[in-house]
Amino acid sequence: MTIKKTLTTIVLAIFMSQSWAQNTSGFFTKADAFFDTYVKNGRVAYNKIKANPDGLNELVDLAKTINISKSDANTYQAFWINGYNLSVIKGIVEHYPLKSPLDVSGFFDKTKYNIGGKEITLNDIENKLLRANFPEEARFHFVLVCAGLGCPPIIADAYLPDTLDAQLQQQTKLALNDPNFVRIKGKRVNLSQIFEWYKGDFTQGGKSLVDYVNLYRKEKLDAKLKVGYYPYDWTLNEIK
Repeated sequence: MTIKKTLTTIVLAIFMSQSWAQNTSGFFTKADAFFDTYVKNGRVAYNKIKANPDGLNELVDLAKTINISKSDANTYQAFWINGYNLSVIKGIVEHYPLKSPLDVSGFFDKTKYNIGGKEITLNDIENKLLRANFPEEARFHFVLVCAGLGCPPIIADAYLPDTLDAQLQQQTKLALNDPNFVRIKGKRVNLSQIFEWYKGDFTQGGKSLVDYVNLYRKEKLDAKLKVGYYPYDWTLNEIK
């Protein structure tokens, strides 16, 4: 290879690296502004997004071009958490008005989104890209928002690489200290069906479900409490 070709290759690599960094940084910045505009108190203004979809469409188009290695764990996780939540919003807006994500056949396991260089379903983002690659991270379940009120609430911020661990910790603590999410009655505690569906994620290392919940609770649960599950509320998490 000649010196000229070598220099051209180096310059191209630097340009591509800078372009990727700009796209990734731009995605997080724009996502943060989008959530701040359209999310309030754990609910989404789908009607406003439907009326003015430009911001969402710009984000979706930008997300198509981003490809992050899982070796950059924080950036990868933050991108796909935001990507999941934005894809859910995109799916709702495309069918809005509706009362529940379950009103759309195949919403989670059939509909595909073009994101991160992939044509992928919501279930695949959650199970193949996040849970499978980071099996010890059960806190994903408190930040991936399915558009139902039974899910932990969506926040008015993007998840960012530099603050990801603190955000995961905060949302998990908020959920597990919320009496509507962890319901204690007498000698029984009723948990979200998330704990039933993904029990193995929370009981790694021989922990019980109560053990996991107590990792994040201010007032610890009695280890002798009988565990049950309350029905999941699939009502749309919309601002009315």
